Amino acid sequence: MRVRSLKEPSESPLRDLTPGAYPADGAGRNRWILARRPERNRLDPRRAYAALLEEEPDASGEVVTVAVLFLTNRECPWRCLMCDLWRNTLEDPVPPGAIPEQIRAALAGLPPARVLKLYNAGSFFDPRAIPPEDFEAIAALARPFERVIVEAHPALVGDACLRFRDLVGGRLEVAMGLETVHAETLERLNKRMTLAQYGASAAFLAREGIPHRAFVLAGLPWLGEAEGLAAARAAIGHAFDHGAGAVSIIPTRGGNGALDALAADGLFAEPRLSVLEDAHDFGLSLSRGRVFADLWDLERFARCPSCFPARRARLARANRTQGILSRVSCAACGGDA
Repeated sequence: MRVRSLKEPSESPLRDLTPGAYPADGAGRNRWILARRPERNRLDPRRAYAALLEEEPDASGEVVTVAVLFLTNRECPWRCLMCDLWRNTLEDPVPPGAIPEQIRAALAGLPPARVLKLYNAGSFFDPRAIPPEDFEAIAALARPFERVIVEAHPALVGDACLRFRDLVGGRLEVAMGLETVHAETLERLNKRMTLAQYGASAAFLAREGIPHRAFVLAGLPWLGEAEGLAAARAAIGHAFDHGAGAVSIIPTRGGNGALDALAADGLFAEPRLSVLEDAHDFGLSLSRGRVFADLWDLERFARCPSCFPARRARLARANRTQGILSRVSCAACGGDA
């Protein structure tokens, strides 16, 4: 079927901040973001805070089972404006041996799987989050899987990545947050990353034979809906241009304090579900790699209860089949809420 083309932006970007309200420097932005945070969750440093089984097609198109472990560790050193993952992190590093213990316990509670995702609300190669002395024990737990996927900030993709790749027998894949190619917004997100840095890290992984996948945001502060959708589409293409084998599209969630403050000033709005659908359809239409719509906490984007269950099911099926499916019709909202 034909993918709906993106309409030309018919609206202006969301109005900008009052000068000085959101700091222009990194240290000031860190303070601004931290000052608006709610409380973090209390966690056991020897237990993963979540574990689940999911399915996704691999690079060959075969649907495989994936064990997804959300490891408990020290908070990421970056203070990204859109991040809410810090809620499930610790203020101090975990002791050596804690991460392997988390993995063993979490896997014991899940059915068998072929692929392992070790997500840690930050960067796997941050030594203050995942102790490097635990790499061998972690690798021993990961080697039975066909592939192990970890997440990392592009700045931390280097020698530690190669060491872990060798320990897991070349089964490594790295997930990196590209977020957006809208340069001004990327800088304001406080990720402390440039598009050139992402490209250099992607090239490094390609040279070393390590596949990578990218995270892209659907819905951005300071941008209107049409401009934000255009940015998401451009980011998907950019990720594939730099060798990504898969792209996960994540609708930007409020609730982390900082985005809520921007929303109160009219500078951010959570995207409509149709924005995620449009971005997902576009990515699939490229046929350049796998494209996944992130379905976690998707209920918060349900503005029409009549059609949401069917639209969520459609996205889940499209994730599995990697095919563009007919959009859900809805008498209440027109299927566009």
